[in-house]
Amino acid sequence: MNRKIIFGRSLKDFLFAILPAVAVVAIALFFAIKFVNPAPPNHLVISTGEGEGDYQIYAKRYQEILKEDGIKLEIRASTGTAENLKQLQNENSDIDVGFVQDGLGSPEEDPDLVSLGSLYYEPIWVFYRGSAEINRLVQLEGKKIAVGKLNGGTRSLALHILEENGIDEKHAQLINIGWQDAADALRDGQVDAAIYLATPDDPLIESLINDRSLKLMSFDQAEAITRQIPYLHHLVLPHGAIDLQKNLPNRDVDLVSPTATLVARDSLHPALIYLLLKAIQVVHSAPGLLEKKGEFPTDKDFLFPLSEEAKIFYKSGTPFWQRYLPFWLATLIERFILIVIPIVALVLPMVKLVPRLYQWRIKTRIYKRYGELKFLETQIHPKISQTEYAHYITQLDGIEDRVNGMKVPLDFSEHIYSLKEHIEFVRARLRRVVGVST
Repeated sequence: MNRKIIFGRSLKDFLFAILPAVAVVAIALFFAIKFVNPAPPNHLVISTGEGEGDYQIYAKRYQEILKEDGIKLEIRASTGTAENLKQLQNENSDIDVGFVQDGLGSPEEDPDLVSLGSLYYEPIWVFYRGSAEINRLVQLEGKKIAVGKLNGGTRSLALHILEENGIDEKHAQLINIGWQDAADALRDGQVDAAIYLATPDDPLIESLINDRSLKLMSFDQAEAITRQIPYLHHLVLPHGAIDLQKNLPNRDVDLVSPTATLVARDSLHPALIYLLLKAIQVVHSAPGLLEKKGEFPTDKDFLFPLSEEAKIFYKSGTPFWQRYLPFWLATLIERFILIVIPIVALVLPMVKLVPRLYQWRIKTRIYKRYGELKFLETQIHPKISQTEYAHYITQLDGIEDRVNGMKVPLDFSEHIYSLKEHIEFVRARLRRVVGVST
């Protein structure tokens, strides 16, 4: 039967040798593509807070930085960190990242959420009315206290820290108002104290510190509170830090503070996580009234585990390719390497295996004829009859015909000629046994 020859080789033998290697590479490629992260999306959604607060301001700065790499950051306003956390917990929500104050949530309740790092301190501020000095929360017993809006992060933290000091609804009147409404109520005397969660440069906090009718509480048990509530930090606002000329505040103020944290779904693409980390490093590494230069971003988050990408980033910085190449090209190269290296690792052994497999395939056909020849030779005995002789000669001719019909590469011609010599050797032996002259 005629066969096509490719570069002097049988097509059938060539395919027999090459197809297993192709199959292995195809399977490896399938799994590489399946398990390597797809190309990152160019759109992100971040949940912030109300109005023009700190979260909103910082999100807009992230937005400008990410835009340089072709990533659109969509900003969604919310009622605060509690709602941000709820949106991240919701599987049907399209929120990717959100600002969450440390102390809200837990890994047990939210196993699919990770921290990208702590961004800055967000102190607890307690403003109050009256001539008597208050420096401990237990002194608020029996008073009207604005603790923040319902379902807000401020209220959640305020209730926690008040409860640790024995203050609950049985021991004080807790009013669920916050921000400007709480400030107005405090100034009008409708509440005795108001609790806030904000940075010291927030305009409302500055205005309350400037208000001579109000006082800012200094936590004289600040260090003890941080031992009881580990996610809080003891900070000192130096006198004059808000206004040097007016010396506001007029004394050092001890504060306790959680950190503002950027929380993400653990399914967020690693490349986008690195971009966000670069953005928050640019925005939050500068010194502030309470932060040292380079203190943030970092891992001060007490509750949510730090993402693997953030661990690498805080230890080693930005991945190599993203330091020197545009984002789209860096991610393309990274994905290419992740796919190609395993394939190359498989292809290199296959390159060596295919020729051996091909040779084995060709030699197998030759050895099959040798097997037939050897079997025939074992049948020869000294008392062969003429009938047996004719039968063996016919068999021997058939083997020779099959050898002559074999299509093998020129490299294997030596084996064919050697086989033909051995066929002739067996034929000569048969003739000698029966006394037939050549």
